[in-house]
Amino acid sequence: MSRNHLDRETSPYLLQHKDNPVHWYPWGDEALAQAKAQNKPILLSVGYAACHWCHVMAHESFEDPAIADEMNQRFINIKVDREERPDIDNIYQTALQLLGEHGGWPLTMFLTPDGDPFWGGTYFPPTPRYGRPGFDQVLKSISHTYQNAPDQVDGNVGAIRDAMENALAPKGGGAMSLETLDQVSAAAVRMVDPYAGGTQGAPKFPQPMFFRFLWTAHLRSGSAIFADAVILSLDNMCQGGIYDHLGGGFARYSTDDRWLAPHFEKMLYDNALLLELMSDAYLKTKSPLYKQRAAETIGWLLREMKNGKEGADGFAFAGALDADSEGEEGKFYVWSLDEVREVLGDDADAFAAVYDVTPGGNWEGKTILNRLHTMDWDETREEVMAPLREKLLARRATRIRPGRDDKILADWNGLAVAGLVRAGIVFDEPAWVGLARDVFAWVKTNMTADDGRLRHSFCAGQLQHPAIIDDYANMARAALFLSEATGDAGYIADAETWVHIADDHYLDKAGGGYFISADDTPGLVARPKPIFDNAQPAGNGTMAEVLVRLWLMTGKPTYRSRAESLVETFITEEANHNIHHPTLLVAWEMLMRGTQIVIAGDPADDDAQALADVALKTPNRLSVVTRVPPDAELPDGHAAAGKGAVDGKPAAYVCVGPTCSLPVNDPDALADALGNNG
Repeated sequence: MSRNHLDRETSPYLLQHKDNPVHWYPWGDEALAQAKAQNKPILLSVGYAACHWCHVMAHESFEDPAIADEMNQRFINIKVDREERPDIDNIYQTALQLLGEHGGWPLTMFLTPDGDPFWGGTYFPPTPRYGRPGFDQVLKSISHTYQNAPDQVDGNVGAIRDAMENALAPKGGGAMSLETLDQVSAAAVRMVDPYAGGTQGAPKFPQPMFFRFLWTAHLRSGSAIFADAVILSLDNMCQGGIYDHLGGGFARYSTDDRWLAPHFEKMLYDNALLLELMSDAYLKTKSPLYKQRAAETIGWLLREMKNGKEGADGFAFAGALDADSEGEEGKFYVWSLDEVREVLGDDADAFAAVYDVTPGGNWEGKTILNRLHTMDWDETREEVMAPLREKLLARRATRIRPGRDDKILADWNGLAVAGLVRAGIVFDEPAWVGLARDVFAWVKTNMTADDGRLRHSFCAGQLQHPAIIDDYANMARAALFLSEATGDAGYIADAETWVHIADDHYLDKAGGGYFISADDTPGLVARPKPIFDNAQPAGNGTMAEVLVRLWLMTGKPTYRSRAESLVETFITEEANHNIHHPTLLVAWEMLMRGTQIVIAGDPADDDAQALADVALKTPNRLSVVTRVPPDAELPDGHAAAGKGAVDGKPAAYVCVGPTCSLPVNDPDALADALGNNG
């Protein structure tokens, strides 16, 4: 039956398209079978609910009856939510880039009935403009080529397949050393904008993994140039328009080169990763700006992104907020001077001076609130501004809100758990660690299927879609963070279970590294390996860190050898190549220089907790904290095996490689040993 089949889906993005006159199918056997039966090429359209240009193309083309008729007559049309199926998106984004095009969303790819790509692009206008052909022209041209020039299609398919196999193969085999790592760090810091932070040019993305790498370079070398690059970037992000100064939280990226004008969508993963980075930087800088932004961002998560209720059933976080409301990008977030005066009265001018509110505005005639011209921190001014922001936030709450993508994604929630744990520790907010435990428990309980394996997405009460390697990697890392923070060894067991599943179903035992998709994921023409960090850390980089942490915490040599193998699989001798996987490089440095801090004693003992608090707050992010209760022992392979409390008093041991310090009973002495006061 020819109709739009998306009404059976749960994805908010797919449901946005259920009333299109296009006969959309979700990705699956039914669509592929129809393409083969009718010998029609597949038009694959990939996007996500918060994507502005996805909405534009939908309104211009997919809602147009004439264009929809062309699509229905000539193609089998498949719509994919890239957040639900990152494995599918990864395959066809790679194919597009191999065609010499820049990737992005909406992704528009043309496939054979077998799913092999032969041509594609991103956004196409309905009629020729922006130097791009009109979508109607594209449809007719591709259809004509498919029907009348099969040799050309087959040639494209073969060329793309060969190029994809080469592109998806690891380029490792290079030797890594601390000297090489320093060279990569030096190359990376040269990419940073010396005036506004971030990498040079526009658009500017937060890139938390890149700046985490530079932060570890600072901690390793002591060089201020790395710290300055991170601090400059964080300060400008925290004070720029990319940050929501009323409601908290960071937008996905800035469209300009100074962090003023965001692309207004807010993603869970960006905010989770920035929480962790701000927390790490705070330990050295003690910047009140980072402390406030962390608290405000967590406030936003709890106010606007909770999916479910606290209590017995727990909750997790939704994926994203849209950039648009009422069909207009940013309308929910921008202000006019008149409206600010209406709300704040006599206080309006003081607020306007701090937040750049002017009669003509700073963006398309409106004002994006920002502090880029008042970067300095003044406690008295902050106290004056806080109630004014609350008044404007209350007024904003009466506006029509952007849409929320309610999908709960295991990998993104794993990032959120880690960010909450780190912020809770650094800013002395144990309630945030408690929230992290709740979210972790919800994902573990509700997103584990009957076969004991994770699923990627939960939406509208339905658990679905095969897990990707990032789900296991991010949740395992979150588990290890929780184990450090709470002393609960059950979290280590969770991480080990997920690593074993990843080894069984995702590990390339012949070629090395982990595939993005499991070995039993149906309907894929390729199984890429996530190597390079993009907006999120690559699954292989995070898995390397998880394996190193497990080795340090358990002493099991299998984890070390697996981590070494991962690094060797992907690291090359080219700095320009290595610079694109900073998460993997941080994992390698932890493998070489990681510190084990063992706290021996009852976790409920105040003295043991005092030692743990110091250990957890060390600026050294290449450290792990392991708790050993009186009735437990570390395995023989662990550096601190056999070490415990001294004369009944809790003790800490600082171990690097196979060598451990003498027991330390005093928190101040432990802080000195860890360099916490430097």
